Amino acid sequence: MDIMTLLPEEFEQILLIKRDLHMHPELSKAEHRTTGVIRAFLEQLPCVELLKTGTPTGVLARIPGDGSGTEIALRADIDALSQAEQYESPWKSRNEGVMHACGHDFHTASLLGAALILTRLKAQGRLKNTVDLIFQPAEEGTTGARALIDAGLFERIHPRAIFGIHNWPSIESGKIVLHEGSLMAAKRNMTIRIKGRGGHGSMPHLNVDPIVCAAAVIQSLQTIVSRNTDPLESVVLSIGRIEGGSPVNRVADQVEMMATIRSLSNEALERGISRTEAIVGNTAAAYECDWEIIWEERIPAVRNLPEMAESAKLAADAAASCGITDAQPSLASEDFALYGQGIPSWFFWVGSRTKGEGVEELHRPKFHTDDQAMRQAAQLYAAAAMLGAEALIHA
Repeated sequence: MDIMTLLPEEFEQILLIKRDLHMHPELSKAEHRTTGVIRAFLEQLPCVELLKTGTPTGVLARIPGDGSGTEIALRADIDALSQAEQYESPWKSRNEGVMHACGHDFHTASLLGAALILTRLKAQGRLKNTVDLIFQPAEEGTTGARALIDAGLFERIHPRAIFGIHNWPSIESGKIVLHEGSLMAAKRNMTIRIKGRGGHGSMPHLNVDPIVCAAAVIQSLQTIVSRNTDPLESVVLSIGRIEGGSPVNRVADQVEMMATIRSLSNEALERGISRTEAIVGNTAAAYECDWEIIWEERIPAVRNLPEMAESAKLAADAAASCGITDAQPSLASEDFALYGQGIPSWFFWVGSRTKGEGVEELHRPKFHTDDQAMRQAAQLYAAAAMLGAEALIHA
């Protein structure tokens, strides 16, 4: 048996944790029970040091190496989504309107499985590298990584490299995706406000209708994708919410929209952002409305560095039971990318679809994971901690 194999009794432990977390999902920044479950699990493991996060939720822990290696960080996310679960199972969500529709319970349990492997190896005198375990809150709003960094994460830990995973339901369970270069998109979220002048609906000439203006803005923004950016450098612009209105006989004063723009290309994203400003501003002027765009922090693309490729392959080779594969990048985003701005990083996708089943994608109400895939995920985390810095150390 390989030393980084998750033992059957260890798998049973993390399976119970995963199912418990799945039944009790918590939204971003409110993961208090989840935080307590993680802390309680780690507190009963030998040699694990719990560190302060500086944030209300989330957990940071360290497993010290023997001093002969380096320091490696492993990251999982812990929050759930505001969504009603429709997949029937004995451990279906018990929190109405909240579910783990992105598999962060899978990630959390897998990293706890890695902790079991690594503490076992530590007790055997086989752990050279110090391993930092980051259980990050608030990934769904892509604010959790920034919160941890701003709270002094890299003053408490000093990893040479960081690894993360995401389950991927379009990939069959047991396979690990290795993709060098851009894997997930850069994005910028925004709130657009169109301000008019309300009044009686029977007197349109005395009002400035922001709803008509907002409709024109929505239609025009789609030309960013179809006419303003290189079609070989895909850009996605999605308006996820529009809110505004009044009684049927009154014109509204304001319309608010929430939107996201994303691309794998920095240049295409910049072009999209500048065109958004121009389209909203000029359209609002044409309709005699005032306007503003409130931009959220730009999340960079998840880019797997060429110098990390050898380390990542070593880890995947040690963990994969059904092989290593590649996949097309995704225009979904991940705030794991923020860690990579400071240190070398690599992000794996772990296949989570049960063989023979159709694909239920992330953020869908019937999304679910093949929990057997947590074996590979836990072993991948542990292998990355043990082997993942080899290429960097010897570079």
